[in-house]
Amino acid sequence: MADASATTMARAGAESRLTRARRFWSAAPSAFRIGAIILAIHILLALIGWVWTPYDYVARVGIPLSGMSWEHPFGIDQNARDIFSRVLYGGHIVILLSVSGTLLGVVVGAALGLTSGYLGGWFDEAMMRLFDAFNSIPFLVLALLASAVAGPVASGEPLLLVGVVALVYAPRVGRIARGAAQTVAIQDYVMVARLRRERVRDVVRREILPNCSGPLLVEFALRAGYAPVLIGSLGFLGFGVRAPLPEWGRMIAENRNLIFTTPEALLAPGIALATLVVGLNLFTDGIARLIGRSTPHAGA
Repeated sequence: MADASATTMARAGAESRLTRARRFWSAAPSAFRIGAIILAIHILLALIGWVWTPYDYVARVGIPLSGMSWEHPFGIDQNARDIFSRVLYGGHIVILLSVSGTLLGVVVGAALGLTSGYLGGWFDEAMMRLFDAFNSIPFLVLALLASAVAGPVASGEPLLLVGVVALVYAPRVGRIARGAAQTVAIQDYVMVARLRRERVRDVVRREILPNCSGPLLVEFALRAGYAPVLIGSLGFLGFGVRAPLPEWGRMIAENRNLIFTTPEALLAPGIALATLVVGLNLFTDGIARLIGRSTPHAGA
């Protein structure tokens, strides 16, 4: 009887979660649903490309620039490589770099911003001047400077690209986190923790962070929507991952001279990158609306 009761309760709980998920989906903005579908397709294709592609992404499989066929839906590039396989394999590279770089940038920016907003004083002033200095540099210029400073040895390393994305986003996230922390820092429960002489990191972790999680979640989502553009731009300018890894921005740069002779070589990675960015932006805009925060304010 006890086993039957437990099974019934578990089934009821699963049905309740499913019902809540359906209500959430039906109540979500249409932009969120469209973006979620596009993003889910990209993630599925990225997982497939990670473990399987019709051809190896570096293998020579036919006559260069021989056009599209059933065996090669997107044609063959100037190095005799299958474009479809390269686009499919490159999906997980773009997504992993974008998510990892954004996550690191949000973590660093949130830690500095929340601490700055809580402490105030000279530390807050110093952090704000630092944030202002970095935010005054256009994000692509800052990314190029960071890549150039790293030198030719580190250039093209995935870890460097993750660090570059984090460097671009951390100051912008820091300002948002600082503003949220200043609102929370004046609350009574924070004052009590301060009077108890709790350590700064404990107050920030236990009192400030949980009450600022909403804006930080939206920041992560919105920044992740722009990260593929930044990584693709770096790849197009020659500062992306090293060849022969098929990062979409680098593929567009490699095939840009073929736009009039073999346009599919250029359009395939271009469409892949464009649809990923559109899906991410629709999805993150929907998240921002669900949480009650507008996208323009979050991206300020």
